Amino acid sequence: MRQHIIYLLAAGLCLAACQSKPADETSPKPAAPANVAAKVGPLSITEQEVNDRLALVDEDDREFAQTPIGRQNFINILVREKLSELAAKEAGVDSSDTYLSALEDKRNQLKEIYDDFAKQTLVRLWEQQLEDSGKLAVSDEEISAYYKKYPYEMTIKQIIISNAQTADQVLRTLKRSPSRWKEMERQYSVSPQMARGKEFSFMPGEFLPEIEVIAANSASGSVQGFIKTAQGFHIIMKTREKRLSLKDAAPRIRAILQAQKEDAILNSLKNKYEVAVYEKNE
Repeated sequence: MRQHIIYLLAAGLCLAACQSKPADETSPKPAAPANVAAKVGPLSITEQEVNDRLALVDEDDREFAQTPIGRQNFINILVREKLSELAAKEAGVDSSDTYLSALEDKRNQLKEIYDDFAKQTLVRLWEQQLEDSGKLAVSDEEISAYYKKYPYEMTIKQIIISNAQTADQVLRTLKRSPSRWKEMERQYSVSPQMARGKEFSFMPGEFLPEIEVIAANSASGSVQGFIKTAQGFHIIMKTREKRLSLKDAAPRIRAILQAQKEDAILNSLKNKYEVAVYEKNE
């Protein structure tokens, strides 16, 4: 955008210097309509449009456009755009299949963006209402009770496999030879590439419940599995476990308990709104 504006401003300045004529001080000048910077046939370039477009250019160009010559050249750029728009309409481009198809595609894209924004905003404001009403409030006593029960953090790594038969074979191999973990992961994991080889640390309540239970009851260094989730069949290795201080754990526990309270509210709504989940047999 910067190069485009600089080029056109420079070109406009050169053109103005080459084609300028002495002004006839006696000839009357047309009165400028309020808040209109220029007219191009039936189209108007408003001061608001000028300001909106200036907001998109770099600061140096914006400063130059505040000068009389810079403003004239910048408005000339907008005039060229309006002339192109009028010429395109006169040529019938606005009724062509290509143009109408492009508009329809963009309209659908914008509708998806708007609908997604509307849903996210609706949920966010509802959650804010829950917080403001105190329904998600967590007391220090609740945090202390949770910490007394779960004062630790577990760390695991996992291999996710697409089918049970392969998962069973890989699990048997790793039970015999845990050192082959990287080899099995590279060969069989269906996790995204960026997630492979990564470790996951969590307190109870922060991860998948099925995996948390297995990890909590496993010794560090042991291979366990396989656990079925919506992602696939998980084989996990618990790499370590450490005790947390109450100070470090408290913010995490608060978030866990708030999520549990929200889950309880959502689960209670299942009695009000009929919920049916249909699983595909593959």
